[in-house]
Amino acid sequence: MALPLRKRDRGMGLLGYYLKRLFTIFKGEVLVLPSRMVVFIFFLVLLLLPVVTQDPYVLRILILTSIFAILAASWDLLSGFTGQMNFGHALFFGVGAYTAALLNYHTHLPPWGSIPLGGLAAVLAGLIIGIPCLRLKGTYLALTTLAFPIILMGIVFAIPNITGGELGVSGLSRLSGSRLSDYYVSVVLMLVLCTVMWKITDSNTGIIFHAIREDELAVRSAGINTTRYKLLAFSLSGFFAGISGGLYAHFMRIAGPSTLEVSMSFTVVIWAIFGGIVTIYGPVGAVFILFPLLEFFRFWPEYRMLMFAVVILLILLYMPDGLLPWVRDKIETECPRCKIRNVATRKTCRICTAPLD
Repeated sequence: MALPLRKRDRGMGLLGYYLKRLFTIFKGEVLVLPSRMVVFIFFLVLLLLPVVTQDPYVLRILILTSIFAILAASWDLLSGFTGQMNFGHALFFGVGAYTAALLNYHTHLPPWGSIPLGGLAAVLAGLIIGIPCLRLKGTYLALTTLAFPIILMGIVFAIPNITGGELGVSGLSRLSGSRLSDYYVSVVLMLVLCTVMWKITDSNTGIIFHAIREDELAVRSAGINTTRYKLLAFSLSGFFAGISGGLYAHFMRIAGPSTLEVSMSFTVVIWAIFGGIVTIYGPVGAVFILFPLLEFFRFWPEYRMLMFAVVILLILLYMPDGLLPWVRDKIETECPRCKIRNVATRKTCRICTAPLD
C-alpha cells in the first residue's frame, strides 16, 4: 500500500509544481499589461459562452467570425509584417476550401485530414504567387496578386465537372458532430493558430519580416536572404488562410466561387486596417467587431451597408493606426529606452526603470 501512495504523492507534487510554474508565467506575462488581460478575458468569454447560450444562430455567427479571424490574421502576417501588399488573399482561402472539399467529396477523407491538406495546397499557391512576384513592390505587387484569384475562378468555371462550376462542391462532411462541437473546434483552432502567428512575429523570423517591411535594402546589406524570407511569409500566410478556407468549406458544407471573389480579398484588407496592422490581434479583434455588427445591421436592410461604411470611415478618420492600437496606447505606454510596454500609470519602466515621461 505504501508504494501506490508514494507514487500518488509524487504525482500530486509534480502537478503542484507545474501549476505553480504556470501561475508564475501567467503573472509575469499576462497580469503585467492591461491589453494582455483583456485578451485573456476575451478568450475566456469565448470558451465559456456556451454555458450562457447555445442558440444556433449565435453559435453560427461566432463560428464564422472565428474562421474569418484566422484569415484576417494571416493577411497581417504577410502584408502587415513584411509589407508584401496582397490584394488577392482570397486565393489562399479558396484553394484551401476547394482542396478540402474535393478531397472530402471524392475520397471521403474526413475533415481532420482534408483541412490540413487544404492548408498545404495553399502553401503551394503561396509559392506560385511569391516566386513571380518577388521583384514587384507596392501597387504593382498588389495588382498582380489581385489577378490570381480571378484566374483561379476562371479555371473553376472552365472545369465544372470537377469543381461544380457556379454551384460549387456541396454535400461535404460536417466539421464535427454538432453545432456546439463546431463552435469549440473553430474557436480553439482560432486561438491556437492566432497564438502561433503571434509567436512567429515575436521570434527572430518575425523581426526579419518587420525589417524587410521597413528597409529591405538594409536587410540585404546585413547578409540576410530576403527572397527566402518573403517566400516563407507567403507560404505561412497561405497555410493559415488555407486552414480557414477548409474550416469554412466543412462548416458551410460547400465550397463555391464566392470563396475566390475579389470582395472577399478587400473585406480582409478592411478588417486588418480597421483593427490595426502589424499586430495580429488587431485584425482578429476587428473581425469580432465588424462581422457580428454587419449581421446586426440586417435589421435595417436598406441602410445596412451605409451604416457599416460610416462606422469604418469614422474609425479610419480618427484612429488611422487602427482601433485596437489606439485603445492600447491609451492604457499602456512604451519605454523610450528598452521599448517594453508598461501600464500607462507607471512612472518608471518595469524592466529598465527608465522614466516614462
